[in-house]
Amino acid sequence: MAQMMDSQPSQLMTLVVLFRDVCLPIVVLFGTGWALDRKFKFDLQTLVRLNIYLFVPAFIFVKVTEAQLDGRTGFKIVLFTLTSIACMGFISSMTARWFRSDLPTRKALQLSTMFYNCGNYGIPLMTLAFPTVGPPVQVFVLMTMNISTFTLGLFIAHSSIAEGAGHWRKSLGPVLRQPAIYAITFAWILKGLEVPVQEAVFLWRPLEYLAEGLVGFALITLGVQLSKTEVRGLRGPLTQSLIIRLVGGPCVGILLTWLFGFEGKTAAILILGTASPAAINTALLAYEFKANSQFAAATVFYTTLLSVLVVTVLLSILNFGWIPWARI
Repeated sequence: MAQMMDSQPSQLMTLVVLFRDVCLPIVVLFGTGWALDRKFKFDLQTLVRLNIYLFVPAFIFVKVTEAQLDGRTGFKIVLFTLTSIACMGFISSMTARWFRSDLPTRKALQLSTMFYNCGNYGIPLMTLAFPTVGPPVQVFVLMTMNISTFTLGLFIAHSSIAEGAGHWRKSLGPVLRQPAIYAITFAWILKGLEVPVQEAVFLWRPLEYLAEGLVGFALITLGVQLSKTEVRGLRGPLTQSLIIRLVGGPCVGILLTWLFGFEGKTAAILILGTASPAAINTALLAYEFKANSQFAAATVFYTTLLSVLVVTVLLSILNFGWIPWARI
């Protein structure tokens, strides 16, 4: 009995330490971005473009080049991410039909639960929680999620199947303009050919500087995005969206890591990533294609705030070894 009572304060202290060391830095940085935007009204489009076209490709190139991750594992991570998207899409679709949601709300629910923020939230989270292994694994998740968002996400966001079919062709443009795809491809080619990229210091050093700057810049950008998001009260479909994204996501992640045979830190990273908030791109797609954009934006806002608590609890569960195949 005394031993059990001693373990409770220890577990509570672990929870506090994990929140302080992993989640609180995220809150501080995106809170800073939110506060600065309230005062200076930053141009969000410029910040987003700097992330997409400069910081993220540099980060991906550096991390893939340095990673000790084989191609087979990378392929399994891609399959895991696609299966996770499919499972979340099925759950959200069935939920919307059960509660008889209108079509725009149903599409917004699918968008905000299927695609999560593995970029300017997920990468900083993995860098803080798993500095060595986290970023290389997250790179594959990010690439898969970005491609899926601008193909499947565009299809879901569109109003009808007939019109949506045409948008499969139009969606290729945004996909092919994603520099992350070329960064990871080029990095793998150079890695496979064993080209000593690090020896080209005049190129490698700037890439390292950009990669190191991503975490802070991405979180500041996230704060600016949240500052510009209009929110409404928690009710009905919004509550369903929060539960599916922040509770259903990790449950699906736990099951899929077991089914795909992931173990140790790789399994833990993939599970933790599924607790990320809804991606901001889903709100933009909902707005563009006349889905329920206010609902989608509110989901992004609330899942970002609540995910800090969910991530802390989930990271503690992983740290305590309560998921046998994901012990860290």
